[in-house]
Amino acid sequence: MRVVVVSESFLPTVNGVTNSVKKVLDHLAANGHEAIVIVPAAGAPKEYAGFRVHEVPAIAYRQFPMGLPNPLVQKLIADFQPDVIHAASPFLLGAQAIAAGGRLGIPSVAIFQTDVAGYAKRNHLGALTKVAWRIVRWIHEGADLTLVPSSASMADLEAAGIRRLDRWGRGVDLTTYHPNNRADAATQRLRQRLAPRGEVIVGYVGRLAPEKQVERMGALRGLDGIRLVLVGDGPSMPLLKKQFAGMPVTMLGSMGGADLATAYSSFDVFLHTGTEETFGQTVQEAHATGIPVVAPRAGGPIDLVDHGVNGFLYTPGDDGQLRAFVEGLVIDDELRARMGEAGRRAVLGKSWSGICDELVGHYESVIARRSAPVAL
Repeated sequence: MRVVVVSESFLPTVNGVTNSVKKVLDHLAANGHEAIVIVPAAGAPKEYAGFRVHEVPAIAYRQFPMGLPNPLVQKLIADFQPDVIHAASPFLLGAQAIAAGGRLGIPSVAIFQTDVAGYAKRNHLGALTKVAWRIVRWIHEGADLTLVPSSASMADLEAAGIRRLDRWGRGVDLTTYHPNNRADAATQRLRQRLAPRGEVIVGYVGRLAPEKQVERMGALRGLDGIRLVLVGDGPSMPLLKKQFAGMPVTMLGSMGGADLATAYSSFDVFLHTGTEETFGQTVQEAHATGIPVVAPRAGGPIDLVDHGVNGFLYTPGDDGQLRAFVEGLVIDDELRARMGEAGRRAVLGKSWSGICDELVGHYESVIARRSAPVAL
């Protein structure tokens, strides 16, 4: 199969979109498919997984490169002659690729991954929220299929009148993130550094940005016997340092690979605070590590956290409930262990290999529909 992967985000930017695109490309390469990658210009590598990476002109918006319309996009697609176009979190660049595919008779699969309309609503943009949904609908209506990561996203897109929807989740690395890591020497050293008096470590992993609402961890101020640990970086870092002044907080900065796995395995409780996650990959990584999760009952976590089984879902905005759920886990070692084991069991069938096999199946379905004869 020949696939053009068009992504609004790619290396060196590291986020959920980039990470899932990398996994897809790894899978395509491992299974003998051919691909090219089209991304906004931001210093991306010339190749990834043996596939050529093409950059197109872009502008920077709030630290993120935004691909601009350019005739090079259609030329790259036409020259490669793909069987299908994969548009990751499509916006301006993805929309152009989907439209080019339509003109060239090439089916496209759009991956809904960024809650643009939710961003507009959170920033009190009023009427622009409706405009944002019109843009989302315009982009995705051009695609042969839109894949959504969660039931919450499915409901939002159906309510917006977007058709041709199906579910596609995200995989998790079940080897890198594993409960056995908690016994590693590296984990023990990190725990000793973070919690030298044996405190219960409540951790967070993710971008430190307004939409992640990390400031809600301030609800844990005064809770005895805990240490808060934040992994990640972003524009909210200075503000969070001020808001958490006097609290037992350690900020580890951005981490990846084995270091990130070690950080997860040092946690006793994972706290997720954002209400606009279309999926919630860090929740899966915490579960794979065997850690109970506390998250808002909103967005992707609704599908990932089985309330009372592998974690707790609190009412968004209810800081008292957030604190109560975390406190219950802090004081009960057996509850943490039981929920952590349940979390690991919940993700055992979610390897990236299996998830990407599903994606290739979706590619095949849109290719088959396009090539099917039209009944007269």
